Amino acid sequence: MATALHNLSDYDLSKVPDASNMTFGIVVAEWNPEITGALLKGCVNTLERHGALPENIHVKTVPGSFELIYGARQMTLNDGYDAVIILGSVIRGETPHFDYICQGVTQGIAHLNATNNIPVVYGLLTTNDLQQAKDRAGGRLGNKGDECAVVAIKMAKF
Repeated sequence: MATALHNLSDYDLSKVPDASNMTFGIVVAEWNPEITGALLKGCVNTLERHGALPENIHVKTVPGSFELIYGARQMTLNDGYDAVIILGSVIRGETPHFDYICQGVTQGIAHLNATNNIPVVYGLLTTNDLQQAKDRAGGRLGNKGDECAVVAIKMAKF
C-alpha cells in the first residue's frame, strides 16, 4: 500500500509482541539529520512503548545511507541483537546518485536478510523532496521509525 494511503504510525497494538526481553541495534545515517533524527526518535519511543529497555537499544551512526549496509552487517556479526534496524533518508537530486544509493542499500539489506539469522529492518526513506521526507518522519503520514520498530519486534519474535 502506498504511504500516501496509510499512516506509518498506525498499527494494531494488540498484534505487537512484548519486547522486554529483546535487544535491538539501530544504525542511523548522519546525512539529512533533521529527518534521520526524527526517524530515530520515533523508533526508540516505539520500542520502549512495547517494553524494550533503554539499555537494550543500541544506536550507532554512519556517515551516509550507503554505509548503513556495513553498519548493519557489523551489528549482525558482533553484538547479539534480536533485530537490527537501519534508518536513513535519500532525497532525489539532479543526478543519478539517488538511484545508485537507493538500489545499493536495498540490495545490501536484502542480501543481509537472505544470508543471516538476524532480521535487518529496512528504514530508508527514498523521497522526491524534503517535504515528502518530513511527511514520513513524524509529519502528516506518521513516522517510518515507528513502523520499523514494530517490524523489528515482530521479526525478532518470528
